[in-house]
Amino acid sequence: MKPRIWIVDDEQGICVSLTFALKSSYEVRTFRSSAPLYEQLQRESCDMMLLDLKLGDEDGLEVLKGVKEIDPSISVIMMTAYASIGTSVEAMKAGAFTYLTKPLDLEELKIVLKQALEFRQLSERVSYLSDELESSRHFDRIIGESPGMQRVYELIDTLKDIDSNVLITGESGTGKELVAKAIHEGGKRKDERFIVVNCAAIPENLLESEFFGHRKGSFTGADSDRKGKFELADRGTIFLDEIGDMPLALQAKILRVLQDKEFTPVGAGEPRKVDVRVIAATNRDLRTLIEEKKFREDLYYRLNVMSIEIPPLRERPEDILLLCEHFLQQNSFEMRKSVTGMTQEAVDLLTGYPYPGNVRQLANIMEYACIVCKGGIIDTCDLPGEVKEEYRSMQTAEGRAELEDYLASHSLKEIEKLAILQTLKKNGGRRDKTAEDLGISKRGLLNKIHEYGLKN
Repeated sequence: MKPRIWIVDDEQGICVSLTFALKSSYEVRTFRSSAPLYEQLQRESCDMMLLDLKLGDEDGLEVLKGVKEIDPSISVIMMTAYASIGTSVEAMKAGAFTYLTKPLDLEELKIVLKQALEFRQLSERVSYLSDELESSRHFDRIIGESPGMQRVYELIDTLKDIDSNVLITGESGTGKELVAKAIHEGGKRKDERFIVVNCAAIPENLLESEFFGHRKGSFTGADSDRKGKFELADRGTIFLDEIGDMPLALQAKILRVLQDKEFTPVGAGEPRKVDVRVIAATNRDLRTLIEEKKFREDLYYRLNVMSIEIPPLRERPEDILLLCEHFLQQNSFEMRKSVTGMTQEAVDLLTGYPYPGNVRQLANIMEYACIVCKGGIIDTCDLPGEVKEEYRSMQTAEGRAELEDYLASHSLKEIEKLAILQTLKKNGGRRDKTAEDLGISKRGLLNKIHEYGLKN
């Protein structure tokens, strides 16, 4: 079915000439005024519209607004013989796809129409994916339909309105901060602050000041009073990321905040009460750290009232394509490129990759692919080298495993028979060359062919 384009111009000659130029590639319909246009739009729609800025006594910008009210998805291209920056800006603000000056250049028009059609298709795809993601219960930017992610969603729902501390575990790049945000933003504290502290990124000598604040003059460089993260998060949520990297000395003070709901700023004499919900996360095994005396056991049990474990991406392969589509649409929009899909070969590589960096790595891979992609479809040549190399390694390993299985389950005669058949096939039935490749005499080969009853 051809794409549908409607031409709206009060000049009969323009309508006729554009219809003649476009009818081989598009289903064309023309309108001379807005009344029949609006009436038709109520019954059906089109993919694109060429709309004159001066439509007889009517203002084309007002017609544009009317069209967008009825169907915002139509890609409308404005036409005028009197171009100006002001009218261009107004048209774009009103929702026009672009703006062309009469007399129209046919080649330029065809390029613009192709771009407009791709933009509409991309917009429809984004809308479809948004609906799909919503129906599959994603939270904020968390995407996934796998059983493992469904369990994560259930726990978010369960925990969002209670004040118990939560420990989120999972490999780096799985989205622990997104889960913490979803808990905060879905619950009763959503109107208060969500404060993130990366325990591994703050110098050890500044950690206490970062968490609890300080008073002016309490140490060199403390030129004024400063609020700490716990005070900033009062009535809200504090997210302690990479909690396993927190020094032992500070762990004792964090434990006091969790137990007594109070803290003391550096240089202050009196403690301050605080009402804060604590969510912690780590990619390390805290039980092992406890055994190594690097993490306090009492703090572990305070933090791990409830826990959420996020599965790595390799354990939820059914989510890979959904994430690919999401990142593809996101990058296409941000880069203003019309990248609409992937070849089956690219899909095979992406779904077969183990993603040691998890969702974060997949996001980077799709960003790279969108940058280097020259057409509208991502192919294998657009993927980073590590993806292609890993796929080749996996294919080699699988082939080797299949060969080993075959050798283990077949007799020596069966293996010898197969080797002769395959070599004869490779050499087009030439027995002298086959004997040479197998390292036996031609007479020996003939004896084997007779023994196994082979025909070539």
